[in-house]
Amino acid sequence: MNPERQAAMKAAERSDDEERQEKATVEAARVSKKQQHRKDKPWDTPDVDHWKIDEWKSEYHPQAFTEESSFATLFPKYREQYLREVWPLLTKALDKHGVACVLDLVEGSMTVKTTRKTHDPYMILKCRDVIKLLSRSVPLPQALRVLEDGMACDIIKIGNLVRNKERFVKRRSRLLGPDGNTLKAVELLTGCYILVQGNTVSAMGGFKGLKEVRRLVEDCMRNVHPIYHIKEMMIKRELAKDEKLAQENWDRFLPKFKKRNVKSKKPKAGVDAEGKKKKKKEYTPFPPAQQPSKIDLQLESGEYFLKPEEKASRAMAARKEQQRVASAAKQDERAKAYVAPKEPKTGEKRRSKEEGGEHKHKQSADDKAERKRKKEKKGRSKE
Repeated sequence: MNPERQAAMKAAERSDDEERQEKATVEAARVSKKQQHRKDKPWDTPDVDHWKIDEWKSEYHPQAFTEESSFATLFPKYREQYLREVWPLLTKALDKHGVACVLDLVEGSMTVKTTRKTHDPYMILKCRDVIKLLSRSVPLPQALRVLEDGMACDIIKIGNLVRNKERFVKRRSRLLGPDGNTLKAVELLTGCYILVQGNTVSAMGGFKGLKEVRRLVEDCMRNVHPIYHIKEMMIKRELAKDEKLAQENWDRFLPKFKKRNVKSKKPKAGVDAEGKKKKKKEYTPFPPAQQPSKIDLQLESGEYFLKPEEKASRAMAARKEQQRVASAAKQDERAKAYVAPKEPKTGEKRRSKEEGGEHKHKQSADDKAERKRKKEKKGRSKE
């Protein structure tokens, strides 16, 4: 083979390799660092929904479990009567899935455990969630919905997020809103059932909705009003409907709220609370004189040498004197209500009446003269 031809072929191969490397670097720059070394998988097709939860069938695991699994939870005293009433219904519902349940009223606990009929290994965890929700005051028909596929629950603890009791109650009521309107709005936007009870918030729904609910509840207890999250969720809902924006970043559309806590201005150094400059005290090289202590004052007055009985009698006498002065002042105030007001003398009354009569007489004479003038003017105008 001609050496010149071989050199040309090698140069062409090198140029091809360089082009491939350039393309690879460009593609790597486009793809994120996490997905850079990912290879295509033959089963990873777009028609497969990886988030879909497949239905469980007893054929998948026909044999019984080798070990028994059980979960227990305590419940408050006020739930005892309700649990007694609904326990037969709960037992019937769990028997369908091959799970047994026990109610212990002495200890105040509920227990669920697997049996020889249990085939679904995840069902015991679902039943554990049911008894947890029942202990947090969720009604039985609602709690049994957790057994469905695609339904999960989350119990959010809010008792330790706020220390002050009054502040905690205010922020918890903010979650509910007036007539429960805020809670209804959150339920509609997240597609979750929410129940606020005591120191916990129970939520049931899809995983995405539960994530939003937890964020909203924790922020509300940290003094972020739920309305901000509600606005954000409403905007996200509208953006998801648009096919063009469905796959894009939504940060530019979402509102950004700033904290507006108005801080009280601290007075500057050397300035009074009213804004006036403080007068400088005259400089003295000597330290200030020591103030007399309580014992020094007692020594001066002679009280220090008195017996405890004498001190008590003096204190009692001073207290009685204060009470006497206060009661005398109160009696004087009460007596003012019974003091008769000053009445005018008989001569003054007559004068005021006469003055009033003369004034009325003058007014009537003036009125008559005015009427006569008006009549005369009308007669002239007719002529």
